[in-house]
Amino acid sequence: MEDLKKLIREVPDFPKPGILFYDITTLLKDKGGFRGVIDGLKLQYREAQVDVVLGIEARGFIFAPALAYALGAGFVPVRKPKKLPAACVSVTYDLEYGTDSLEMHKDAIGSGSRVLIVDDLLATGGTAAAAGRMVREAGGTVAGMGFVVELTFLGGRKKLAGYDVFSLLQYDQ
Repeated sequence: MEDLKKLIREVPDFPKPGILFYDITTLLKDKGGFRGVIDGLKLQYREAQVDVVLGIEARGFIFAPALAYALGAGFVPVRKPKKLPAACVSVTYDLEYGTDSLEMHKDAIGSGSRVLIVDDLLATGGTAAAAGRMVREAGGTVAGMGFVVELTFLGGRKKLAGYDVFSLLQYDQ
């Protein structure tokens, strides 16, 4: 998997000075790189008996449907508020400077469904923790949380204690 790191562009001072941004668009355009991500996540979760893969807006939408297909599971989108047309469940969570919210259709996850939460990046863990809370409140079980990239120096894994957390690529700084 370390070969995949070579396909990720590092952009200094984006979105603000002092931040090093890991741009996955260069990984996505590489057919071997994209396949490597999906195959790596599939290998990790092939025995997890996943019913649905939940993808978090927006970049989770890139990986979650492809992984759902590879696992023979359904796909559930989690969106920002007021983007889904039917009755929704919602969760609000704290950010470093404020709050944010996520929504999912009320009927998206059946009681007892095994749900794999997928996103591109694990940073501080707040969004993934909120998605996990939403799955539990809907009656599902979180079978795991899979990420393409983890910024280990931000400590997001600590907010996800009790979950099976996996990341393909880790950056220590």
